[in-house]
Amino acid sequence: MSLAQLHYTSAPQGPDGSYGPDGPSGPGSRFTAVTPGIPASLLKEAEPLLGYEPPRDAPEHPGAAELAAFPQAFSHSLLSDGTRLLARAVRTSAGTGTGAGGSGDVACAHTHAVLLPADAGLPGGGLPISAWNSSRWAAAAPADGAPAQLEALPPSGLLGREALVGFAASRGPWLPGFLASLRELTEETAGPRAAEPAARIVLVERDSADVALWIALACAVLPRDHADRLTFTTYTRRPREARQRIVGVLPGDAPEPDGRDHRCRVHDCTAPAPVPAEHTPTGSWAAIAARVWLGRAPELFTEAAALPGGVFSPGALAVVALCADLAPGPDGRTAAADWAHTHARALGDARLRRLVEAFRTTAEDRTTAEFTALTRLFTALPEDLGQRLAAGLAPELRAGVADSGPGITRPVELLRVAGALGVDCTDLLPGLAHRLARSLLDPVRETAETPDPLAVLEDVLEEHFELRTALLSAVDALAAEDPPAVVRLLGRTPLALTGVQALPHLRMCAGAPWTPAAGGGDGLAALHAALRACGVSPFTDPLVLRTAVRLVWDGGAPLPGEARRLLSETGSDAHRAAGTWRALVRAALDGPTTGTDAPAGIDDADAAALAHDLLRCFPDELEPRVRGALLLLEFAGEIGAGRAGPPWTERVLALRAEAEPVEPALLARVFATLARRLLSEERPEGELYALIHCGEPRLLSAYATAAQEERVRDRLRTSPAYTADCFIAWSSLPGANRAWDSTRTALLDKVLRPVVRALSDEDTASVERGLERAGAHRAEEFRAWNRPGALSRLSRRLGGLGRPR
Repeated sequence: MSLAQLHYTSAPQGPDGSYGPDGPSGPGSRFTAVTPGIPASLLKEAEPLLGYEPPRDAPEHPGAAELAAFPQAFSHSLLSDGTRLLARAVRTSAGTGTGAGGSGDVACAHTHAVLLPADAGLPGGGLPISAWNSSRWAAAAPADGAPAQLEALPPSGLLGREALVGFAASRGPWLPGFLASLRELTEETAGPRAAEPAARIVLVERDSADVALWIALACAVLPRDHADRLTFTTYTRRPREARQRIVGVLPGDAPEPDGRDHRCRVHDCTAPAPVPAEHTPTGSWAAIAARVWLGRAPELFTEAAALPGGVFSPGALAVVALCADLAPGPDGRTAAADWAHTHARALGDARLRRLVEAFRTTAEDRTTAEFTALTRLFTALPEDLGQRLAAGLAPELRAGVADSGPGITRPVELLRVAGALGVDCTDLLPGLAHRLARSLLDPVRETAETPDPLAVLEDVLEEHFELRTALLSAVDALAAEDPPAVVRLLGRTPLALTGVQALPHLRMCAGAPWTPAAGGGDGLAALHAALRACGVSPFTDPLVLRTAVRLVWDGGAPLPGEARRLLSETGSDAHRAAGTWRALVRAALDGPTTGTDAPAGIDDADAAALAHDLLRCFPDELEPRVRGALLLLEFAGEIGAGRAGPPWTERVLALRAEAEPVEPALLARVFATLARRLLSEERPEGELYALIHCGEPRLLSAYATAAQEERVRDRLRTSPAYTADCFIAWSSLPGANRAWDSTRTALLDKVLRPVVRALSDEDTASVERGLERAGAHRAEEFRAWNRPGALSRLSRRLGGLGRPR
């Protein structure tokens, strides 16, 4: 069969270096030779596809070497009647005519084209792209105007297998994107007229030969009928107006990716390598196809096309890749497993065995999705192959379940896979349960890309009784470490505490809050309720005592009275083992006051008695500072109860020094207790002078505060002897030190004087008689101090105005 031919000469450039309004086939362009019998209408439709527009920066009068560097426009186009036009356009020097600048040789373009019937291809069965650079393409029109007979366009050999795999390797970063676009275009419906493509791929290359290699690479991927009818051009200046599906352009002619024109999928191979795109519906197949090219195995496309699912099935392509010892990546292996689950019989026994062996090979990048797909495949395999697959995957599954890295969702899901494949992971459950429990307690959840552990917890626990048992034990152990965190966990997770497991700590957390209010306002009653709920005696397991204490008092401490009863009920051994003796110490040292908000006036009997018990029960556990603080509290209790022998002040200050830094509330309570006793008439001889000379501002302040209490004022109003005693005390040793002078002046002026001036004459006389018994000068000093308006030297001295010591 002789091919119908067209020879066409493109118009020369105009004076301004541009073409006319009709583009490269404007005025002056013409057919120079045509096979007889071609309809005029077909020639008219073909003519716009035959012109040649040189590059923007092309020389106006190129020499021979420059002509050889011009791009070739090798095109395959579809005409409206189904006829296909295969053409090669090259820049040539025509040797006749007149150029823009005068006479002489004119640089023109010559196009040689053939027409292929709709129902026939190239003679010999070659694809259109195989005719690139065929030796039968003419570079000039026949001299006699009649095309010579053309039986075939034998391939040049430039697009052979080795050339394609080498080119694919050089364009690795662009392969997935190009192949994804190729699939999308192949599956799209053409436009309203068959000759107008719905969309096109634009390839940006510096050499049109590279565009031809891209087209040949695409044809090697496509089924034969698609490849035979793929339209293309290796070079154009106007990609948006092109009527082919794949068009090549030089860098300066690439369309801008403005986001509005979805008809052009631009792949610029002259720009920096692209960043791998996110997963798309066609991306999985494209990624696998790129790996096949880079694996130098393009014949696998034909092999995959023969399998169920179609040419663009990622699973079928990944299966043949795996059987050929190529690595299609984790997504590819997942697709292969899913495809094989549905089409295992289509593979045949030999190929199915090769596929199973490929899956048995260890893969460090195996994903949870792949493992899940392999689980489905396992159900479709004969028993012997299923056992081989499970045995091969067992080491990876066990390693994944035991993985202690960040995130817990993957190990849990792999445990489910292991269960489905019959891989025993019983020995790994305690460690997994512990990590899962820690993950559940962690307020910072797994990343947004991975499921929340709580989201998969219910299903896993329903499926895996052994994991549920191990998890509850692990959470129970964590409840002993951090009960409040487990209480929060139980508020947001479906952990049901059914079954025969003891789980004492977890059961206490489930019953929270165990607040004193829940026990009728009694913390000890709440503690008893919590211990009943746990079902374990603190004598059997002292750690339940620690959990109960932390839940009831929420990190704080019981009242001193509660702590003393708790110690008495439980004994020191359980508190020592549980570490709760520290809470008892806090109860003694930090315990609040009773009956008043002020630090003075607490019922120190409980606190002091608790301090005594703690000193007796935990002599080896108490550090020196804490021991000193408890001794200080115990001694203050003895002072308050009237059992302490002198010296009081000296002993208190010495113990205070051993207990530094003393808890502020404790020191205030001790000083308040001592101050009250120093204001009594039964204070030991010398204690008042010890108070005066110590110069301790906080103790003197406590003394002044205690002196202003209503009970002291009442005593002053009703007991002349007590009034006389206070006058002697507060007028003693003026100038001893600044702190004492300030304190005694305030006491004389603000406490004693208002009381004395309100006394009756009889009571005043009684005070004076009491002072006379202490010495005549005391009575005289009192009269002088109490004389209205008197400011004698004595009055100033008694008022603390003397020279300070």
